[in-house]
Amino acid sequence: MATIDASITSAKPGRAADWLGRAATFCYLAIAAGQLLFVAFILLHYYPPTLSGNFAEWNDKPVITGFVAGDSAGNLFFAVHVLMAAVLTFGGLVQLIPAIRNRWPVLHRWNGRLYLVSALTLALGGLWMTWGRGSWLNLVGAFGITLDALLILVFAALTWRTARARRFVEHRRWAIRLFAVASAVWFMRVGYMAWGMATGGAGIGRAMDGPFDMVLAFGNSLLPLAIAELYLRTGARGTPAARQGVAALLVVSGVIILGGSAGAWMAMWGPYI
Repeated sequence: MATIDASITSAKPGRAADWLGRAATFCYLAIAAGQLLFVAFILLHYYPPTLSGNFAEWNDKPVITGFVAGDSAGNLFFAVHVLMAAVLTFGGLVQLIPAIRNRWPVLHRWNGRLYLVSALTLALGGLWMTWGRGSWLNLVGAFGITLDALLILVFAALTWRTARARRFVEHRRWAIRLFAVASAVWFMRVGYMAWGMATGGAGIGRAMDGPFDMVLAFGNSLLPLAIAELYLRTGARGTPAARQGVAALLVVSGVIILGGSAGAWMAMWGPYI
């Protein structure tokens, strides 16, 4: 959703550009804090039983379709999915740090390749688990997952294509868009917790079929993507007022993300470690 890339935020010098850059950095750090908590949960809850072969322990945490006895293919896809999720999440955070790209370009390139492979693997695996394994609670949620997977596939291709063509400014923009939609699963969890703490769970159904569930099924990818697009466009050619407005939006988003991440750790991740 945001990055600390000065080549994007300071295309036009001035106080508004400075505020946009600082707000983007704050939002990125908020995202990084929450996603590192998510990575810690994946590593501590899913990696030990997966690597030891005790797949039934996946179900210690409620999941739509985790370990199913006799479903070797489905269990394998689920194992790959959760293992790659940690790689994708951490790799995306590393890929957006300009200092790493500038000082260690080889690391940036190889991490980028791994990130793209992870994104493609998770997108295709998510489509298979949704429509092949039936891991969904309602059709709206399934279509939301499908949309996100298709966006990941398209943005990953464009990120790779612009890098190969050495159009690096354009490449960074597509990488930010890819990061926004590839983080949708995490954004959904943080969004649920932030909304639940603010409203007491209004509009959330037992089978994730309430009004808020319907909105978040698509909003978990489209809302971060929209904010990322506002950031990219105002950073490139926005007026000072537009930059200040987007800077305020990024700060508010960062605060919400911090609150939702803390809630997710206390209610969804920490108790299962």
